[in-house]
Amino acid sequence: MISVDNITVQHGGSALFSNVSFSINETDKIALMGKNGAGKSTLLKIIAGASKATSGAISAPKDAVIAYLPQHLLTADDCSVRDEAAKAFASYLSMKSEIDRLNEELTVRTDYDSEDYYKIIEQVSELSEKFYAIEEVNYEAEVEKVLLGLGFERADLDRSTAEFSGGWRMRIELAKILLQKPDLILLDEPTNHLDIESIQWLEEFLTEKAKAVVVISHDRAFVDNITNRTIEVTMGRIYDYKAKYSHYLELRKERREQQQKHYDEQQKFIAETTQFIERFKGTYSKTLQVQSRVKMLEKLELVEVDEVDTSALRLRFPPAPRSGKYPVKVEGLSKSYGDHIVFKNADMTIELGQKVAFVGKNGEGKSTMIKAIMGEIDFEGNCEVGHNVKIGYFAQNQASLLDESLTIFETIDQIAVGEIRSKIKDLLGAFMFKGDDINKKVKVLSGGEKTRLAMIKLLLEPVNLLILDEPTNHLDMKTKDIIKDALKDFDGTLILVSHDRDFLDGLAEKVFEFGNKRVKEHFEDINGFLRNKKLENLREVERKA
Repeated sequence: MISVDNITVQHGGSALFSNVSFSINETDKIALMGKNGAGKSTLLKIIAGASKATSGAISAPKDAVIAYLPQHLLTADDCSVRDEAAKAFASYLSMKSEIDRLNEELTVRTDYDSEDYYKIIEQVSELSEKFYAIEEVNYEAEVEKVLLGLGFERADLDRSTAEFSGGWRMRIELAKILLQKPDLILLDEPTNHLDIESIQWLEEFLTEKAKAVVVISHDRAFVDNITNRTIEVTMGRIYDYKAKYSHYLELRKERREQQQKHYDEQQKFIAETTQFIERFKGTYSKTLQVQSRVKMLEKLELVEVDEVDTSALRLRFPPAPRSGKYPVKVEGLSKSYGDHIVFKNADMTIELGQKVAFVGKNGEGKSTMIKAIMGEIDFEGNCEVGHNVKIGYFAQNQASLLDESLTIFETIDQIAVGEIRSKIKDLLGAFMFKGDDINKKVKVLSGGEKTRLAMIKLLLEPVNLLILDEPTNHLDMKTKDIIKDALKDFDGTLILVSHDRDFLDGLAEKVFEFGNKRVKEHFEDINGFLRNKKLENLREVERKA
């Protein structure tokens, strides 16, 4: 359907990738994988037509619709959520409006035999043929269905887009893309601003209703659930696997083992041949053999082993100071903003050493509960933080609280104590700060880079209650794994607000669900909770039917 033909991108004299070619078929669901900086987002922009390659071409059918959701958006705020999403039908509505205008003109004109009159009839016929070939759509119902699926409430639909955060505006753009029913959907980190229920809804939509999809995502469960093909971008070239992400990891491991074997064999051959040349280069009787082996080495195509990040940094938290038996106790807690009730009469007991997850749709009170625990807001009821509790708090805006006058290295050097001081560069490297990067000032960092730096800072402070509010949004899979392993070993108490199921799996042993103005306690891990939640939803559907 769509072909990527010999794409090359040069950056400052070196090639980001060279002569990359592959095709995207009508029902392909492709995960675009590779380490940060490999060129994944650049490749997506080129396919979308938002960037140009140094050489090569993208070929697509003339009428193919390609929709692209970038990581960062610049959106205008001039209408309601409903009207903004309805812009997905702009060409459909424009065509209908033009047909109505031309028909109106035909009813008032009386020059029935004129050339102009016949031209208008031809225009109406041509447009009508196109218009009625499009499947009739109740666009208002479609807009509502998609927006509700992505987590909006019905009352939100007539609010101005200016009232919503960047994450919610991203959802509006995603809704517009899904409503266009494009031939190819390109998504760059689409789950960063979605809660668990919205991610599950999006998964279902992409697998059952979307045509071709290419996605960049660090949400392992999401990628595994929607894709049937994986394209890895590495060292300026690509490897194409007809396999979903988890199977691709196994195949990639086998491929690299084979590469390493061939590389080792070739290096042994080169060493032996070079040794022969050096030994006999002055010997008359061996001249022809020496020349033959010199030529052989010159013509040899060197085997390359694809780069693999071998840094195996094991991050450990400082030992947690001892706290009381119940670090957090909440009884009859209620919070309202004006007439809007966030939750009522919430009860919650978190015991020493427990690791719990706060889950639920955005806006249902997860962050509000954390602010109550932190003492940042007023509320009704009782919320107690236990004896000798030292809190480490990672808020969604944590990055904005860094000292912008310091360098990356200075930010960590100020708080690192003990054994980790000798490993600051390794630690920064594991979070993708390498080489001269560590001397950059905080003020020149991107939002994602600041988030990673704030996370490192938190991980070095001796605390016994960690509260992490959406900590994984800007982290790649390797960095997430490093943090997850460290959190598993953390001997204090942990509260996690996250929509990343893979991150929560094996980490949270209890789930507090926020929704319908209440907080419900589930004595199970995230997978048990999601299984039961799905059954509960099905029972609700059956009752309604």
